Amino acid sequence: MESFRDIDASHVDSAYVKSELDSRGYVLIRQFLPFEDIENLLRQIVQILSDEGWLLPNQHPMVRAANPKAACGESDPAFKRVYEKVFNLEAFHSFAHHPKLREVMRLLVGPKLLVHPKPIGRLIFPNCDRFVIHAHQDHLAVGGDTDCFTAWLPLHDCPAELGPLQVLEGSHHFGLQDADPDTGVISRDNARGREWVSGAINAGDALIFHGLTVHSASPNTSSQLRISMDCRFQDYSHVSNPANFVFPGSNDRSWESTYAHWLSEDLKYFWKHLPLKFKPSIDELTTLVNTADSERMRVRYNRILSQIKLQMPLDVISEVDQVSLSSRLALPQNRPGHERL
Repeated sequence: MESFRDIDASHVDSAYVKSELDSRGYVLIRQFLPFEDIENLLRQIVQILSDEGWLLPNQHPMVRAANPKAACGESDPAFKRVYEKVFNLEAFHSFAHHPKLREVMRLLVGPKLLVHPKPIGRLIFPNCDRFVIHAHQDHLAVGGDTDCFTAWLPLHDCPAELGPLQVLEGSHHFGLQDADPDTGVISRDNARGREWVSGAINAGDALIFHGLTVHSASPNTSSQLRISMDCRFQDYSHVSNPANFVFPGSNDRSWESTYAHWLSEDLKYFWKHLPLKFKPSIDELTTLVNTADSERMRVRYNRILSQIKLQMPLDVISEVDQVSLSSRLALPQNRPGHERL
């Protein structure tokens, strides 16, 4: 497999970053984010994991030595319980709004930058094949605008044995590719693009890719947990999936519970007064609550609608554009990249 093409943070400018993304579907910026900011977040996460017994007790938590008896993945109740604690960290959310990230994303999407409010933490146990995320495209799970970008950010050095991402260069030029209807997985044999690339990605590096870029994780063959973040960005004047602003998987989760122990008000409901354009719109969601094909889907649409009405101000709800229905809104829980809460 070929190595990533990368650029140094000192060479970042709008024309070059856009050119790389247009050609390859990704850009890897080395030494982009300050190490001290990454380390602060990592310390908070590994303390949670240590307290929950995910790490071996005879080693420092920052070593991330995995306890094999605690191994679990995102579909497991044990994982969801611990992940919720990580998700609720104020530092976890503020990292997605890091000034350096906002700076480079404005180069890509322009001044109307929307930081998606639910970053995803990847807490990957080693040597567990069922936890490996296979080839897929983020747009299938994220929905909304196809020109949405993901920043994949390891919170520690991630050599090959820890399972960094693999990217299929040029795959974003082929639109949505054929995928398994239940899992969203794309066969590597049939995926369209140029060649697969990968390589070590270190703390401070940022791998940014388009929502249609086919990518997958390498297996974690080490003895450590791999901890990384997916942060997503788009132009807020383009359509957004309302499911990305609420918790359609559960009526027990809310932003109020997420914010319960935050010290600052700055990022709470930061999107509420943006002129968002939902796809499906509020009117379409209201219809889908009664007309969706399955009971599971009707329940999910109802959760989205009820949570949106509770959390979004009426002036925004009444003014959102009425746009066509996206059939990609709700996906099975085991699809790669699907939100967990």
